[in-house]
Amino acid sequence: MPLQNRVDPFGRIDTTPARGLFTGNRGVIHDPDTKTLLRRRWTTGAWIICACDFRGRRREVMGRNSPTGTAGWTELFFLDEVTALAAGHRPCFLCRREAAMRFLTCARAAENDQALKAPDVDAILHRQRFAVTGKTRLLASKAVPDLPDGSMVAVGEQAYALRAGLLHEWHFEGYGSALSFDKLPPAVHLLTPPLSVAVLQAGYAPVWHESLAS
Repeated sequence: MPLQNRVDPFGRIDTTPARGLFTGNRGVIHDPDTKTLLRRRWTTGAWIICACDFRGRRREVMGRNSPTGTAGWTELFFLDEVTALAAGHRPCFLCRREAAMRFLTCARAAENDQALKAPDVDAILHRQRFAVTGKTRLLASKAVPDLPDGSMVAVGEQAYALRAGLLHEWHFEGYGSALSFDKLPPAVHLLTPPLSVAVLQAGYAPVWHESLAS
């Protein structure tokens, strides 16, 4: 039976068999006895993107994984890194250190602040996450082509990822049909937090799902 631990580009957590390429967490947000989510959706501002395979470590998903036998962090899953960035997460400094350092370097360039550290990035992202604020940035459709590849926008409840001059429909299982810019309504909602958009603009290259990897 699938558990409620799959994250969409809006940052919402749903139930689906489609797991994706990455795991990650927002702290402890589940009950290990029932393997269900608690009412809260985060217990930390550090929302991270982790590798599913790291040094042979094994965990019981939504089980008791802390050294003391308590819940431990709640495993969430993302289609790909593009999805996780849209939801407001950033790479983990433990299991994805190289990616995390690249992300931080690009964030420093975007913010013009070489003293910027991971907690600073987390604080900025937390103020920009749709799942936290319930607000997105309304963007004129004519500005969408200027976004960097890897940015995600929403038309109503449908999320799209920008790549190579097209918007690709997002689904838990992968990317679907493409939408050209001229088919957009006058305005769309920017899902990817502005800081992460700036990081992408500064050269950070996220990992894409195989349905759109080539």
